[in-house]
Amino acid sequence: MNPSQPAASVPALDSLGGNARLDTETHIEKRAYNKVFWRIMPFLMLCYVVAYLDRVNVGFAKLQMAQDLAFSETVFGLGAGLFFIGYFLFEVPSNLLMHKIGARIWIARIMITWGIVSALFVFVKTPATFYAMRFLLGLAEAGFYPGVILYLTYWYPANRRAKMIALFMSGIPIAGMFGNPLSGWIMDAFNGSHGMRGWQWMFVLEALPALLIGVVTVFVLRDGIDKAPWLDADEKRVLKRNIEEDQRHAGAAAGKAHGHSLGAVFSDRRVWWMCLIYFCFVTGQYALTFWMPTLVKSSGVTGNLKIGLLSAIPFICAVIVMNCLGHSADARRERRWHLIVPALMGAVGFAIAASFTHNTVVAIAALSLAAAGVLTCAPLFWSLPTAFLSGFAAASGIAVVNSVGNLAGFVAPYMVGYLTDLTHSTQLSMYVLAAILVVGAALVWLTPARLVNR
Repeated sequence: MNPSQPAASVPALDSLGGNARLDTETHIEKRAYNKVFWRIMPFLMLCYVVAYLDRVNVGFAKLQMAQDLAFSETVFGLGAGLFFIGYFLFEVPSNLLMHKIGARIWIARIMITWGIVSALFVFVKTPATFYAMRFLLGLAEAGFYPGVILYLTYWYPANRRAKMIALFMSGIPIAGMFGNPLSGWIMDAFNGSHGMRGWQWMFVLEALPALLIGVVTVFVLRDGIDKAPWLDADEKRVLKRNIEEDQRHAGAAAGKAHGHSLGAVFSDRRVWWMCLIYFCFVTGQYALTFWMPTLVKSSGVTGNLKIGLLSAIPFICAVIVMNCLGHSADARRERRWHLIVPALMGAVGFAIAASFTHNTVVAIAALSLAAAGVLTCAPLFWSLPTAFLSGFAAASGIAVVNSVGNLAGFVAPYMVGYLTDLTHSTQLSMYVLAAILVVGAALVWLTPARLVNR
């Protein structure tokens, strides 16, 4: 069936007036997107909460782990960052495999694998084993995040995508809101039980949801519109029509990046420009999420549970701001200033936090501003490259941008750890993070609006 033609199940539409037909099509479209939303978005959000918790809970483990194993700030920062080297090496192949095999099986494989590796952190004893396990966790999880971004392009056109990506990425602050207090409680409540330290129990218990949800993924997700049994023929027709129109627009904007050559993607300067912008934003994101417990503790807070509860406040602010700006960006079809503003918010938040490191109230308020800014940048950023990438170019281009940009996940924790050891303070690293976010905002401002405002 030609998706641009009315489905056989609605021949009566031809006999209706123009307004009546438009109303009917609008009703079908609204019904279809409601179904897609409720069938996939809550589950994808849950997956990302679990993914992010397993990725960054090492920041909370540090509160006990660094002392138990005599890890310096530099050792910890390097180990935290090595996750992203493994992530970088396997991300593009992972996304291309998902595009070929299908999201249902591939995302399930990713989650089960990373759950197993995360649980094995219980055996970490030396810096070498810590480095190795973080690297393997990156290999295991590679492809999950860009895979979901790609998966959303199968269902949503560009003008609907920012708020969906923002909603999906709400998993980051939600993981912080609930994961930080949970991690603190586990570390306090289970410490010493059966001869294991609290941080070991945390890794084991927080790995279990990934294993369980990985199995459930096989039964919940569908690989695309045609394979969704919960959509009727009219709904599939409307959704496919919107995706095909979106791909035609992307093709007109993308030129050679819209082709079927990996070389064309790598040779497109716009893809590398996106990598640079994303690198700046990810630097702020991971510096914040890995070091949040340490920053809160340095402001004078004691007790793992209390640190966890206070660490949740910035993430609550972030989830509100990221969804408000994601909705605004789609409603106004404006992308650049919706990125520039939160990037500058993050920069100001880091600068204030650096100046008031020993004032708990001001530090939490500043970290809330920083979290709202940097965590909002990531979902809104993806409106830029997905506006001019589609098909094979989307599968490879998204993975390239995410893998290169996520090298900041290696740089940021190591840089913060090194500068903290060097200066015996987090102040200098905070100022550096603020400067990097300002650079990211400037790069977005230099991006042509006609390329991304759809």
